[in-house]
Amino acid sequence: MTARLAQRLIALPFLLLGGWCLLFPQTVETLAFTSAYYHSTATSALLIGCFGAQAMLSGLFAWFSRFTPTTFLVYAIALLPFFGFNYWFVFVVPMFNHWMLLDFVANVCMLALCVIGYRASQGDEAAPGQ
Repeated sequence: MTARLAQRLIALPFLLLGGWCLLFPQTVETLAFTSAYYHSTATSALLIGCFGAQAMLSGLFAWFSRFTPTTFLVYAIALLPFFGFNYWFVFVVPMFNHWMLLDFVANVCMLALCVIGYRASQGDEAAPGQ
């Protein structure tokens, strides 16, 4: 796998899940939140939609930028707190139900792609002009 492919695959969860939040915020809220935290208001839809727009922006940056080994490394490190977030808000303070595992799986995949991309991009930097 090339570094460029790993980078583009990292962008996909942001584009897909972010797009879902942006275009169908009520569906996301219905499926992802536990009943104690489910509001189904225009405000909650707006906030989920804004979250989706930000995720899509991140996905676009990931898709169209040129990742270096340092980018993959920093990205991997930046993903780590999200695992704590997933655990905390599913199991400790159960705001989200088990649909949040989609986010967890996406984060695991992105972390693995960071490792793959890091290794592949080290070869890219060693070969100038490519």
